[in-house]
Amino acid sequence: MSRSESPRSDAPRSDFVVRGPRTSDVPHIQRLIGPLVNRGILLGKESVVFYEAIREFRIAQNDMGVPVGCGALHVMWQDLGEIRTLAVDPEWMHRGVGHSILERLEADALELGLTRLFCLTFEVDFFEKHGYSVMGEEPIDPALYSELLRSPDEGVAEFLDLARVKPNTLGNTRMIKHLSLA
Repeated sequence: MSRSESPRSDAPRSDFVVRGPRTSDVPHIQRLIGPLVNRGILLGKESVVFYEAIREFRIAQNDMGVPVGCGALHVMWQDLGEIRTLAVDPEWMHRGVGHSILERLEADALELGLTRLFCLTFEVDFFEKHGYSVMGEEPIDPALYSELLRSPDEGVAEFLDLARVKPNTLGNTRMIKHLSLA
């Protein structure tokens, strides 16, 4: 199919690429997540937090070089990571952008040796289609639990389902995927 033809709306597109991050992407990340922050779907963060975490991100950019999606992989422990800040420009929804970003983040996780990925999301159907399942009482070794309690990161607190983050998680679903290091 040529670039000028219109694929089905649910078909993956070839007019974007997923790449590593640049510091110049921070304003684009903020633009992409802004509407989601305003709707209470994502938590807002200061610019400095995005600059500090820029290496965790993957960016989808269109063929004009404009970022149209983003997502981050945050390492929480030796075998555990979190998919966070996954956002797609509304004009690029249902074109495979979110799928491609998630796929790249999962490949990054495997490369790091992670075997479990956590996410906190309103997009349960999207993540279920990608092999995530709703978290029940995920067994956590007591020694690991004690270590994770020391983290100031809100994502870790959300994974542990701590009471102090309950206002942040209302309506969200805690999900997990077990990866295979084949």
